[in-house]
Amino acid sequence: MGSIFQNHALVAALIAMASAQLLKPFLHYLMYHEWDPAQMFGSGGMPSSHSAFVCSLALVTGMRAGFDSEVFAVAAVFGIIVLYDAANVRWQSGLHAQRINQILRELFRGQPISEETLKEVIGHTPRQVYAGAIYGMIVGLLVETVWMTR
Repeated sequence: MGSIFQNHALVAALIAMASAQLLKPFLHYLMYHEWDPAQMFGSGGMPSSHSAFVCSLALVTGMRAGFDSEVFAVAAVFGIIVLYDAANVRWQSGLHAQRINQILRELFRGQPISEETLKEVIGHTPRQVYAGAIYGMIVGLLVETVWMTR
């Protein structure tokens, strides 16, 4: 099990994802002047931790195995799918949830209705995805640079 922590790409990706999640409530506060510690544990928000995760993974994989290697190609394709999903598919799912919740509120106005609504923040805006991607690459570079000097 200890050898898994010698995997630079995996460690960089995990650090990028975890630190991106930890940053979310602070960035939310800076942008909206509202402290929401739940941002640390939820999906959505700035920056995208999924984007940070896969971009850090792909970058360090490319740096270590070569950007012309098959393993980098796999990491890059995987990353592109995750980025697309976060900014498009999951974002649209969140918009659909907003509309469905609105329809239910209007349809059953004044009548008893379940308090349970669909989760509306599922994906990310393109800006959140780009920020996560850049953040992940920076973390990947820092982790790899620190490790290379050891």
